[in-house]
Amino acid sequence: MAPVATTKLRPLHDRVLIRRLEEQNGKHGSIFIPDSAKEKPQEGKVIAVGTGRVTEDGKKLPLAVKEGDRILFGKYSGSEVTLGGQEYLIMKEEDVLGVLSS
Repeated sequence: MAPVATTKLRPLHDRVLIRRLEEQNGKHGSIFIPDSAKEKPQEGKVIAVGTGRVTEDGKKLPLAVKEGDRILFGKYSGSEVTLGGQEYLIMKEEDVLGVLSS
């Protein structure tokens, strides 16, 4: 039996933990695109969120994104981390471009 990853990460303040959502196919029209030529997707799922942004006067503002949201983010946003063999991104909420509706 494979070991189960029990690592939990709670982002701090205005940071969010994102898992990239992979593209569905490796073809563009009738041309196959190998993995080495693909760009990393800029769409992800919010896995965990911090407690909120702290303003200059000490007030805590809640984040606009929540766990489970599908989001778009900038190409160079966030820091890559590996937890339990899975790759994630940690980024500030301001790097999130928008929330996708289903």
